[in-house]
Amino acid sequence: MAGTARAVTSGDLLVKQVVALAQSLGLLTREQFRCGRRVWGAERLIDIVLTHPETRRRLGVECKFQGTSGSAEEKIPALLQDIETWPIKGLVVFSGAGFSSNIRSFLISSGRAVDLTDLESWLRLFFGLDLPPGERAKKLPLKAPDNVPSGSDTRTPEHQGEK
Repeated sequence: MAGTARAVTSGDLLVKQVVALAQSLGLLTREQFRCGRRVWGAERLIDIVLTHPETRRRLGVECKFQGTSGSAEEKIPALLQDIETWPIKGLVVFSGAGFSSNIRSFLISSGRAVDLTDLESWLRLFFGLDLPPGERAKKLPLKAPDNVPSGSDTRTPEHQGEK
């Protein structure tokens, strides 16, 4: 991925790499945007707000780095709950060997988190940016299953009369 030649070693570096990647994709960035209060009452500062310059579509990004195992994992559920209250869509970008496989799975399954290594393609899809050239999907030949004669009506009996 562009902009990740150096390994991330801190939360501040993670923020800088996300900003650099977003800017390389033509997105506008704003760091530490003040936006009301978190669900637990603390002042909310969104790490990064990304904006598409033409469509004005916005995405808030919280960056979480954990180099060694620790207590950061305990804060993840509350963070995801807080993101649900934002006035814009939100995403957690995470990096670091300190996140357990359980919390990585939890983050990804939330639909609101992505590993730094997958961020570029995620942003391209979210903001409708050009997709990088790559292998095209292979077209599979359409063929009736071996147990169905060619030209047979494979609809269930109750749907066979429908056109």
